[in-house]
Amino acid sequence: MKIAGIAAEYNPFHCGHKLHMEKTREILGKDTSVICVMSGNFTQRGDFAAFEKHARAKAAVMCGADLVLELPVPWAISSAENFAFGAVSVLNSLGNVSHISFGSESGSIPLLSEAADMLMSDGFDELIIEKLQSGVSYAAARQKAAEKMLGKKAEILKSPNNILGIEYIKAIRKLGAGITPVTFRRVGAGHDSAELLETASASKIREMLKNGDDVRKYIPAEALAVFEEEMRAGRAPVFADSYETAILSKLRRMSKEEFALFDCGGEGLGDRLYKNIKEPTLQAVLENTKTKRYALSRIRRLVMRAYLGIGNDFPSQPPYAKVLAIGGKGREILKKASKDFTVIIKPAAGKLLSGDAKELFDLEAAATDLYVLAYPNRTERGGGQEYLKGPVIL
Repeated sequence: MKIAGIAAEYNPFHCGHKLHMEKTREILGKDTSVICVMSGNFTQRGDFAAFEKHARAKAAVMCGADLVLELPVPWAISSAENFAFGAVSVLNSLGNVSHISFGSESGSIPLLSEAADMLMSDGFDELIIEKLQSGVSYAAARQKAAEKMLGKKAEILKSPNNILGIEYIKAIRKLGAGITPVTFRRVGAGHDSAELLETASASKIREMLKNGDDVRKYIPAEALAVFEEEMRAGRAPVFADSYETAILSKLRRMSKEEFALFDCGGEGLGDRLYKNIKEPTLQAVLENTKTKRYALSRIRRLVMRAYLGIGNDFPSQPPYAKVLAIGGKGREILKKASKDFTVIIKPAAGKLLSGDAKELFDLEAAATDLYVLAYPNRTERGGGQEYLKGPVIL
């Protein structure tokens, strides 16, 4: 049985995501099972998810996924490299995943693999450091270094889904995973695009939801029913206005030394952020901290890490995976998964973990307690929901 993994955020799940599953089965065969490793309540751009994780997982299963597992929060709000590594690590640890599927602008595994080889080659990191001396961002330095090594082929690194695809391939090689990458060429609205075509980007849909616009054309009916139920219950959508004050209050109570604990690069970004925490809005804090070297996405992630208390001492790989939703062949997949990797189905099992895994689960539970405080309906904001809410079973 072929089992294809998909790393995703589904923030929210939309028609392009359903198409991804359909394309995966088109490439690998209609009987292919699909496992999604999905961000929980916080996303890679350093933001709260618009809809709670179980709802997004349910939408995915109703639209074709067999199993949705949660990517623990330290990897979910990390760089593209760490996000991809965390997701591939979970898929590899299951022991029965044969492929990883992703959309890309290039649509070519050979080209993406060549770029991955270059990024992992001896001397490339030193070349990046050399380019960083000019004061440019890490992404810009990497692009300049790639152009020196690949020439025009380095253009592949200018597209966001190509970059993620390359990171999946790198992760497979670092882990020595027996997982085969497959890709298809992305069509329609691109990542973070404001365009409204046959499909719309997740960021555009979030904007439309905030403005009260009609999103029915861009979200499958099955997923839309799930999200509408969440909105009726007052658990969604979650927007920045709901949590801005909480984040600012946390930042203003932190010392300069504390900010350094959450600065993954150790390049002084924490110090720069500390200087701007008295700004009146979160957006102003971000904009004033941003420079040519420090991209807004990186600053957002640092802010979210500080808010959630996620330092730099989490494990190198996720030590467990939590099931968010099961459907189709999900039970069969779980039965055939490696017994050496912990898969949590009943949330109460989190209390039985030990060591790094227990610390990570407790961190996730605390993050959920903060997430639910942003719900529109105050009666839905009770604590302890990480231990109370089991997987959606369809």
